[in-house]
Amino acid sequence: MSDPWLTIIGIGEDGLAGLSEASRKALAKAETVFGGERHLALAGVGSRGRPWPVPFDANVVLSCRARPTVVLASGDPFWHGAGTSLAEKLGANEWIAHPAPSTFSLAAARLGWRLEATTCIGLHAAPFERLVPHLVRDAHIICLMRDAAAVGDLAKWLTERGWGASLMWTLEALGGPREYTDQHRVDLFAEEVAADLVAVAVWARGAQGIPRSSGLPDDLFVHDGQITKRPVRALALSALAPRSGERLWDLGAGSGSISVEWTLCGGTAIAVEAREDRAANIRKNAAAFGLAHRITVVTGRAPEALVGLEAPDAVFIGGGLDEVLFDAIWTRLSPGARLVAHAVTLETEALLGELHQRHGGELTRVEISQVAPLGRYRSWEPARPVVQWSAMR
Repeated sequence: MSDPWLTIIGIGEDGLAGLSEASRKALAKAETVFGGERHLALAGVGSRGRPWPVPFDANVVLSCRARPTVVLASGDPFWHGAGTSLAEKLGANEWIAHPAPSTFSLAAARLGWRLEATTCIGLHAAPFERLVPHLVRDAHIICLMRDAAAVGDLAKWLTERGWGASLMWTLEALGGPREYTDQHRVDLFAEEVAADLVAVAVWARGAQGIPRSSGLPDDLFVHDGQITKRPVRALALSALAPRSGERLWDLGAGSGSISVEWTLCGGTAIAVEAREDRAANIRKNAAAFGLAHRITVVTGRAPEALVGLEAPDAVFIGGGLDEVLFDAIWTRLSPGARLVAHAVTLETEALLGELHQRHGGELTRVEISQVAPLGRYRSWEPARPVVQWSAMR
């Protein structure tokens, strides 16, 4: 077996001094060395260096196939780095990697934090809302930042959301001769961060964060009244049984509340909604919970809007189910996929009864009343019955 033509090397702020002997040998042999301008300068590769194109394009490396080539990346190339983008395009015998300590590892080592109990997030190309699912009291979070200016923006964002009492560390140029670490209280942050090469560590204090139980409060969502209400949503999510990595079809998604709670469990969702104003609300809710990268919004009406979508692991239909839609969905489900449908009309309730007879599953009728104020007194609002049918393919 021939030696790999591509070597992926993690390099730190200490440059060549921190590289292993194997990494140095690969650099010495390489005809071409790809990397950011900072990486190329740290490695001192001279005319052999080729800066990455912007935007990043892994295909430029493939043009050097079969010739000795090196790719330089910060720290661990497989943690928020270029490693996976390259490896997925290559055979296993074409490449080898020599990682260095990641920024996350270095930051945890400086602060004495347990890395396995610390949330590590790349915010250099993502909105701050990506933090929302992780912000709970006493959470330890390490963030890669875009540049020095983003640190002040993050402090302001945290303060506005009730996390101003949190402690924040700025960690500049970790692992090199210019390394500098400083501690701040978030709502008092007014420092000038000297270098763009900065990470931030946060010890969250202040607010409670969003709960992880099914059935989040309705007022956390932007909606026009078209929302699966909290207790009914909890019932639906229990039947949908979300698991990390699974895909949901949320049909007639309304506010997208089902999609949001599904993706908070680690999955992805495709929210299909016929009305553009409601589709806009779904996008707002996805962004507010830091889940825009996990929720795809499709404006259209099922079943036509389902053409070309990747098959789901679960489907939720909040209303409007008919035989045509059921047939279009049921034939797309793989063994083990779950279908949960709600009915609020007598016609749809009758259909769910027929489907239960034909396909089994569970048929549940619930009536939920809530106390509403009425002047000096309180009264029960009339119950709104909901029928839920859930079945596994």
